[in-house]
Amino acid sequence: MSKSLNELLECFHEVASNPKAQKEKYLKEGKKIVLVTYYTPEEIIHSMGAVPFGVWGGDFPISEAKKYFPAFICSVLQSIHELGLRGAYDGASAIVIPSLCDSLKVIGQNWKVSVPDIKFVPMTYPQNRKPDFGHDFTRAGYERVIKDVSEATGLSFDENKLADSIAIYNEHNKVMREVAEVLADHPEVNNHQRSDIFKSATFMLKEDHTELVKELIETLKASEPGTAKIRIMTSGILADAKGLLDVFDDNGLQIVCDDVCAESRQYKSDSPDAGTPMDRLVAKFCNMDDDTLLYDETKHRIEMIIDEAKAHKAAGIVVVMTKFCDPEEFDYPLIKKAADAAGIPCLNIEVDRQMTDYAQCRTAVETFKDLL
Repeated sequence: MSKSLNELLECFHEVASNPKAQKEKYLKEGKKIVLVTYYTPEEIIHSMGAVPFGVWGGDFPISEAKKYFPAFICSVLQSIHELGLRGAYDGASAIVIPSLCDSLKVIGQNWKVSVPDIKFVPMTYPQNRKPDFGHDFTRAGYERVIKDVSEATGLSFDENKLADSIAIYNEHNKVMREVAEVLADHPEVNNHQRSDIFKSATFMLKEDHTELVKELIETLKASEPGTAKIRIMTSGILADAKGLLDVFDDNGLQIVCDDVCAESRQYKSDSPDAGTPMDRLVAKFCNMDDDTLLYDETKHRIEMIIDEAKAHKAAGIVVVMTKFCDPEEFDYPLIKKAADAAGIPCLNIEVDRQMTDYAQCRTAVETFKDLL
């Protein structure tokens, strides 16, 4: 029997709001868990029979992790480390951390000595990823991940199985891109529920999440859209804080598209069809563009944001700025300048994983709403 819209949305919410239960479920099934974050090669881990399990931190006061970091560092990574220190990830075999920014480099080295029961697996990506030497460098990084994950889990790698995992991930990318478009025309799904759909994907095996999303798409397409709201686009690393989404929902704003690292941004690049499975996975990363953490001297991402906002008829752009995220901070003036030139109102909101008071954010959004 098919589920109703509310039942489907509740399924996503249960997973998104209680990743610990999801982690324990997989462990009871006898599965190995490998923690993953920004642009880690999940297909490799999946093909080895382990569960790639997303870590993006959480919204709470940070205490223990402050012993390892200066105050001026990304709170997303601080909260990931804090959860590791508190034992929230106990049972996981390893964590794969890429060195895409200075903060990611720091957490990897600190993790190695402070959470020794969960093996730190470094993933070093090239910034010059387009030339052949960029592909070779990426491949070498993936081979290091295979070696380290095998040591941590006792599982072996088979490139034929990697082909199957690539197919599963490509299909998941496709349905996530589709659901984002469908949700844009269904304002009855609020911003919290939209966030749950993306967030739950990081805690589930992709084949299971794909089936749930497909069912949601069919249900939405068969239903009448709700009352229209003010359409906005979001951009940033994370935009899932309850306080922030409350402010958006209370003011009748609907996120109709996003350039958020933990949401749509990670589903833009598929593994191509040509080549061996490892060639295809390497090409997936090397083909990636339009991201603050990936080198691009042309800054095409700025043009992409404006084009996306126009294509989705967004009345405004909200840049959700993670405090102390240098790459995002460098891009903001360019986004603001381009938005002004295009006649699209643009609001910058600074967020921190330790925020508890969103009064200032609420005032800014209320003013922005009046402008829209």
